[in-house]
Amino acid sequence: MTRGIRSAAVAVAIVALALPASAQQHDHAGHSPYAGLQGREIKALDSTAVRDYLAGAGMGFALAAELNGYPGPRHVLELADQLQLTPEQKAATQRIFETMQKQAIELGTQIVELERELDRRFAHRHIDVETLADLTGRIAALNGRLRAVHLGAHIELTALLTQDQIAAYQKLRGYH
Repeated sequence: MTRGIRSAAVAVAIVALALPASAQQHDHAGHSPYAGLQGREIKALDSTAVRDYLAGAGMGFALAAELNGYPGPRHVLELADQLQLTPEQKAATQRIFETMQKQAIELGTQIVELERELDRRFAHRHIDVETLADLTGRIAALNGRLRAVHLGAHIELTALLTQDQIAAYQKLRGYH
């Protein structure tokens, strides 16, 4: 098996395993749960996902950090008064957020464009396994980088806060 075909097969297997069992089932009339989604501009992304990628939204990428006691910059800024951030902490948090946001928007835009290209190639029947492996591999790599950007911002921010501020953040966010 060539490397490209093997890579494509692995990518397809990963996607298939990630789909919930209910999404793979049909209703009693034999219709797919995907019926009606053919009109999407990018079939694999709904309008909310496209908007979130382009806006640099968190999309749950940083849950490993957030739910394990690493506060996020957007929420720390929202809670700045309750957390009693110093002016220096607030300025540093703003810089971390802006850097994260800029990087997330850049990566999200690339992801949307590659998803659009993948969709366009399928729509025009101009796809082969090598192109499939290339596009899906690039999309996966960008998603990994995007997740690292969000998680990294949580790590960087946590180093700025006191233990009392982190505890207050946890309480204010409802994690206690």
